[in-house]
Amino acid sequence: MNVHPTAPVAAPLMSERRVSLLGALLVAIGPISMALFTPAMTEIVRAFGTTEAAVKMTLSLYFAGFALAQLVCGPLSDGFGRKPVALAFMGIYLLASALALFAPTIEFLIAARFLQGIGAAVGVAISRAIVRDLFTNERSARIMNLIGMILGIGPAFAPTLGGITMELFGWHSIFALMLLFGIVIVLVIHFMLVETVVRDVSRIRPRALIRSYGQLLRSGYFMSSGLALGGAIGAFYTLAVVLPFILMGRVGLSPTQFGLGMLFQSGAFFAGSLVVRRAMGVYGAYRIMPAGLAFIAAGSLALAVLLRVMEPSFIIVMGPVALYAFGASFILPAMSTASLAPFPHIAGAAAALGGFLQMGGGLVGGLLAALFDDPVIAIATVVPGLGILAILCWAWWRSLPEPAMASVVLARTAETPPPPAE
Repeated sequence: MNVHPTAPVAAPLMSERRVSLLGALLVAIGPISMALFTPAMTEIVRAFGTTEAAVKMTLSLYFAGFALAQLVCGPLSDGFGRKPVALAFMGIYLLASALALFAPTIEFLIAARFLQGIGAAVGVAISRAIVRDLFTNERSARIMNLIGMILGIGPAFAPTLGGITMELFGWHSIFALMLLFGIVIVLVIHFMLVETVVRDVSRIRPRALIRSYGQLLRSGYFMSSGLALGGAIGAFYTLAVVLPFILMGRVGLSPTQFGLGMLFQSGAFFAGSLVVRRAMGVYGAYRIMPAGLAFIAAGSLALAVLLRVMEPSFIIVMGPVALYAFGASFILPAMSTASLAPFPHIAGAAAALGGFLQMGGGLVGGLLAALFDDPVIAIATVVPGLGILAILCWAWWRSLPEPAMASVVLARTAETPPPPAE
């Protein structure tokens, strides 16, 4: 185990498996809060007597809060510690979920969702920072892969659970589920998370923060890997904004059918993560990325062409989306490790900015999709664009010399099989 030089003595108690499970649970709060909500979007239009554009704002503002808050909670965790910051932001999430549950107007719901995004942002930033605090090398990539596998399970079933719950108990019950999930995470953080950094408030002084983010923004190695993830993973958040109105509005699926249909996307990502886990033991995380990019390219091309020449159906839409999701699972472990590897001293800030780029890809994609009158043309244009971004940024990253730390962390060969998880 490679422990962060500032980590306290208790840190080794966090095994690879424990960090993986904790990280997956923390990361899952954001996507699950999004996926649970999507089946209710068309019903909320009717419930509040509002427009589709207004309901889309509940997702767009959620993304905005999620993306921007990461720039705050990541550095705060460098200064005050991972655990107290995680508990504080989850407190915001619980408050926002309660406000959304009793929202009297669509404007109130939009504000609550923005606040909810701020609280949920802590999951991505903290989980990735904890991994960097404790692990490097292929072990870090394996943890990121396992987080992706477990993460695929939650969003895979969340739309189904959300659709069934909404049809049985109404849209308010969606936020009751989120409130319950948030309480579970707070309890897990309190009892299972061991602090991995020493409190040092000098890291969050304005000059130190500016210096940290300046260092990251000037690093081509960080920006190329971060933007590659922004294209590959950000597409999922763009799809979340558009797919409900295509599959329920145009194809004619019910909320429950929509939830089941989203298994194509999350199930493909999970299946890809299983393949990646086996392939990493033979080839290493770095060498398998071109295969994933090929699937992203195939899914992007199919969306761009098929949705322009054929009437949208479930298979025509979700088949290419599944190809894209399968390929994205190949990119997550290596690019997540690469973006953090050279920056152990500012792991929270690096994880935060990386998460911001990832969510930022989805936010920009969602805003661009909203400019199109036809959601089908929107998905056929914006998602392939994000796929091209992922491919180009990987090529940029590939062309750069590796920083000294990264050359150790991101091994390009796998001559021996990885050791078993602790």
